[in-house]
Amino acid sequence: MSGTDFWDTDKTRDDNPVVGSGGRRRQKQKQKKQKRKRRGSGAAAVASLLFLFVVVGGGGYFGYTELKAYMQPPDYTGEGTGKVTVEVKDGDSTSVIAGTLEKAEVVKSAKAFVNAAEDAPEVQSIQPGFYVMRLRMSAEAAVTLILSPEARSGVIDVPEGLWASEIYQRLSKTTKIPVSAFKKVDPRKLGLPAAAKGEVEGYLFPGRYDLPPDATAQQLLKMMVDRFRQEIKRVNLAEGAEEQGRTVSEIMVIASIVQAEAGKPEDQAKISRVVYNRLKADKALQFDTPVMYAHGERTIDVRYGHLEIDSPYNVYKHLGLPPGPISNPGLDAIKAAIDPQPGKWMFFVATDPENHITEFGVTEEDFARLKKKFDKWLEKNRD
Repeated sequence: MSGTDFWDTDKTRDDNPVVGSGGRRRQKQKQKKQKRKRRGSGAAAVASLLFLFVVVGGGGYFGYTELKAYMQPPDYTGEGTGKVTVEVKDGDSTSVIAGTLEKAEVVKSAKAFVNAAEDAPEVQSIQPGFYVMRLRMSAEAAVTLILSPEARSGVIDVPEGLWASEIYQRLSKTTKIPVSAFKKVDPRKLGLPAAAKGEVEGYLFPGRYDLPPDATAQQLLKMMVDRFRQEIKRVNLAEGAEEQGRTVSEIMVIASIVQAEAGKPEDQAKISRVVYNRLKADKALQFDTPVMYAHGERTIDVRYGHLEIDSPYNVYKHLGLPPGPISNPGLDAIKAAIDPQPGKWMFFVATDPENHITEFGVTEEDFARLKKKFDKWLEKNRD
């Protein structure tokens, strides 16, 4: 086959017409058809490009929006208005606190608070409790407020050695619940241990409390009894009482006396020893604090008239322990009641109450000498 024969096909003839007008018409028709085909392909390409722009460009827009929201999350402006109380629980991280604030409508977004808190690392160690915040605050303002002391709500410190009646007064002052409401609480609903014999005195554990804003008098007292039950697990109270030949109730009475009489924590175990020594010797305790508990009066200037009160708490007239605790002791005093310091002391006198100095003695002569020192101090400090 020659070269001419190889290329001499129908397609070649159509593309290269050599005869007649009919061939030219066929060529023009085919050229128009090819142009229409090329125009259709161009339109499809443009449509494809538009589709890609919408998908890719649109995705980029939404991605940018999400990135912007992450980098610049929604935030209120200003200091906010109104009040709302939120709770920070023990162990809450900054992000958890942020979520709590967002849910309470304090901040517009948790992320805004987290971002603002990056410049305030103190947020990471914020104390658990209740905080009074404002609604719709800027994240920066929320960080500043929650770190300020005035934001804390319902915080109360209950010192060791207070009477139940004094604790009621403190709780009432903080919560505005009347003292009478605390007095009316049924002790059977507080979860008191059997050793309490249905009395709260001695079992309202001292310490710092964050009081829920809507708590009732019963709930607040139960909170303190629950704390007692929790803290007492740190000492083996029942075993310690048995080793001393005492009941748990008696140990709590001794602890309450130790707490009331000790000027310093280091004196507690020695005072506990005086209690045990006097009980063993069948001597009246002759301590002032149980007598003044019966009077409902706090004073170190105890007069002979005070000692005439007819009460089982008058341990000048009655041998043995008073019938119940005379204060609400802390854990150190309870430990001292379980484990008194070895010694032969039979007396102790607060010879310098202002500086919490207590001295101990074994004999009556020692007591007379120490009592003289106290009288001298009292004469100089009548006010």
